[in-house]
Parts: sequence; C-alpha cells; structure tokens
Amino acid sequence: MKKHVFGVHVFGVGMMGLAAIAGFSAITMLLWNWLVPGIFGFAAINFWQALGLLVLARILFGGIGGKRWMRGRHMGMHKHHNPIREKWMKMTPEERQEFVKDRRFGHHPFEHDFGHCRRDFDDRFNTEEPEKKD
Repeated sequence: MKKHVFGVHVFGVGMMGLAAIAGFSAITMLLWNWLVPGIFGFAAINFWQALGLLVLARILFGGIGGKRWMRGRHMGMHKHHNPIREKWMKMTPEERQEFVKDRRFGHHPFEHDFGHCRRDFDDRFNTEEPEKKD
C-alpha cells in the first residue's frame, strides 16, 4: 500500500497553481500584444506586466477573497432557499399532478387578467358530447 505524504501533495498542488498562473499570464501577454496595439495603439507588454494585469483584474473584478464557490460548498450553502421547491416537496402526489395540469393548460396563479381566456376557449370549443344519464 502506498503511503501519501502531505508535504508532497501540497508541493504538487502549489506547483500546478504556479504553472496555471504562468500559463494565464503568458496567454494574457500574447493576446494583449496581438490585439491591443493594433486596435488601440497601446504599447506591447511583457510577461510580468501581464501578470500584474491579471492581479489588477482580480482585485477590481473578482475581489481579494479567494474561492467563494468553495466556501459555499463546504458550509452547506449550495442548498439555496427555494420557496417553490419547498412547496413542491410538501405537496402530495395528487397536488403535484393538479399543479402540473394547471401549469400545462395555463391555469396558474401568475395569470391575472388572461387566465379566463383559455378557459372560455376550452368551454366554447369543446367538441365532446356530455354523457347522457338514463
């Protein structure tokens, strides 16, 4: 059985992070030097200036705090409050069928003034003959 060493894992993750940062910086530099001087007439930049641009963009647009999406997952915040889902979970199977049927035919609570149009249409053009009682 292989024994995992925590330090080796941390070093590997750190190296992958540095490689990713270097890759993004290089891509930023190449794209900047390809597009911006020709379009806007600005000067070309080097690798370190591209890295600085990425850091500046992160500060301005992404905030300084890191990995907000990870914090939410670990703290159970990925289960957002959804009142419609809560209502659905409390419904019986019959209530769910009725809800789906009402939504399908346009009889739902969000139709304020126009909900009657569909019902009037259905009543007016119903071609089925009512059952006769003997």
